[in-house]
Amino acid sequence: MDLVWIEPWQEGDLDVLRRINTPEMKRHLGGPETEEKVLARHRKYVEFAGTGQGRMFRVVALPEGEAVGSIGYWERVWRGATVYELGWSILPTYQGRGLATAALVAAVAEVRARRTHRWAHAFPSVDNAPSNAVCRKAGFTLLGETDFEFPPGRLMRSHDWRLDLTAGLGW
Repeated sequence: MDLVWIEPWQEGDLDVLRRINTPEMKRHLGGPETEEKVLARHRKYVEFAGTGQGRMFRVVALPEGEAVGSIGYWERVWRGATVYELGWSILPTYQGRGLATAALVAAVAEVRARRTHRWAHAFPSVDNAPSNAVCRKAGFTLLGETDFEFPPGRLMRSHDWRLDLTAGLGW
């Protein structure tokens, strides 16, 4: 049984971003953003698909059909190679049901279909046990700890999780 589906981010998804922008949801990511920054992030998410560099999605829980978070992937240069980075947020009332893992597996399928880069990475805070568990359950390999800048100007201690996007695909 499918737990979620992911849909490309659209104009009407601003409310989802606002619901994610809380102290509880942003405690590992530098805290909530100003409304101005939320609006700029929303605009970036809407326009992102047209850049060819990645895509953002809203996560829809099944069978409810309710938008419960976001997930996306984007290109980044990491240790000299262009890779995809993945990131997600699931609203607190929906956490603990496997939705983040299901959304990550769905997003990885999208990334694999692009056949662009070999590696995908995720960088959850070392203190974010649930997000680290999501990486492990989705088949990522823990490479170790690293200092990671997010948001810009703020270093955080993160785990570097990696997934080989070519595994089993023969490319």
